[in-house]
Amino acid sequence: MRKLHLLVIDPQNDFCDLPVDYCPATPDGTARLAPSLPVRGAHADLQRLAALVDAGRAGLDAITVTLDSHQHLDIAHPTFWRNADGSALAPFTQITAVDLRVGRYRLRDASGTARAQAYLDALEARGRYIHMVWPVHCEIGSWGHNIHYDLRQAFNRWEEARLANVHKVGKGENPWTEHYSALMAEVPDPADPATQLNTALLARLREADCLYIAGEAGSHCVKASTEHIVDNWPAGELQRIVLIRDCISPVAGFEAQYDAFLADMQARGVQIASAAQVTTALQASAQ
Repeated sequence: MRKLHLLVIDPQNDFCDLPVDYCPATPDGTARLAPSLPVRGAHADLQRLAALVDAGRAGLDAITVTLDSHQHLDIAHPTFWRNADGSALAPFTQITAVDLRVGRYRLRDASGTARAQAYLDALEARGRYIHMVWPVHCEIGSWGHNIHYDLRQAFNRWEEARLANVHKVGKGENPWTEHYSALMAEVPDPADPATQLNTALLARLREADCLYIAGEAGSHCVKASTEHIVDNWPAGELQRIVLIRDCISPVAGFEAQYDAFLADMQARGVQIASAAQVTTALQASAQ
């Protein structure tokens, strides 16, 4: 029997465009919690994925879930930065290495400026991303850090049926580097093994005869994770990786990057499939 493994990237409340009834009230009853960085289409993506897990449960041998896990003060959060005049920095501000060098933006704690400058220089040298300051999101311990409700329920049903735990992998706790990928930070910290290539996770994924990938967001964390997996996958075996296209959505404004990513992965041999096609494959494997 083939070993079929599902990798779900960051299926967390903060990334979901949740309807109001999925958002709990605050303890004082004056407001509702709300996702801080909702991706359009993510709620529907993860509901489809939950249905896939339920329908294909008997053929699904392993599930790995990554959890974006940030500190409140993080280089990718506005809490870390100020404008040159000392005013608060707006979310969705891009900061280049030159911006920091000329003083267009500055750190709230000036003692970290040299380290932040080195980070921005190294990030741009890699040519993958320009540094983005996102809204505070997936803060460790918060409701936004939690897994989407419907998907977590499906995971629990799979766990009880298969007597196996969903393997959960945190990423992003180091506040000095962006960590889109489940495999490694954008700029690994030599002093922090958690930011370097996760060889244990890679080995676990490579055991699969087929690795299905879904989650959020297609333009950033799914993209970065898949690229690192592909870069470290056995040559000539990329057809064993399948992106579930209707269980992934990009951040608004980054659709072109997502489309280019899908085209690149297909050109390299990665398969693209729908949730319905993957469900059929899982059910056939269980027979």
